[in-house]
Amino acid sequence: MPGHFGIRITDADKDKLVGVGNADDRHLNNSGHVHGGALAAFADDLGGSLAGLNVPAGFRTTTIESKTNIFRACGPERLAAVAIPVHVGRRTIVLQTSIYRADGKLAAMMIQTQMVLPRGSGAPTSEDGGESSAPTRPVFPGFSC
Repeated sequence: MPGHFGIRITDADKDKLVGVGNADDRHLNNSGHVHGGALAAFADDLGGSLAGLNVPAGFRTTTIESKTNIFRACGPERLAAVAIPVHVGRRTIVLQTSIYRADGKLAAMMIQTQMVLPRGSGAPTSEDGGESSAPTRPVFPGFSC
């Protein structure tokens, strides 16, 4: 995502992360405005980066919930974003990321919850301890894909 958006973090510590991204024609919807999903992806990337600064060594995070409000349309332009922690706990981290248009007006805001996990967790393992490529149980019992 950082390469796709040209995301560059300009300032980062545990209490605030600031970044910029370049929205171009690849990020526009049919009406010529930056797609809401592109705004959400930008905010999620910065929020996840900030969450990573707030976990102890040997841990990582993953997004488990997010909500984005879009206040103003954005055209293809440089966007700036500021992420701040709202809650930093042992099991979850909640962050708020505000995205601003080039004219400085607030365009969107995301609140996201990151789950804190031990690094290396998350991949199913086989009986011999290696990673397995197949799930060990159906995701939705009774349904097949």
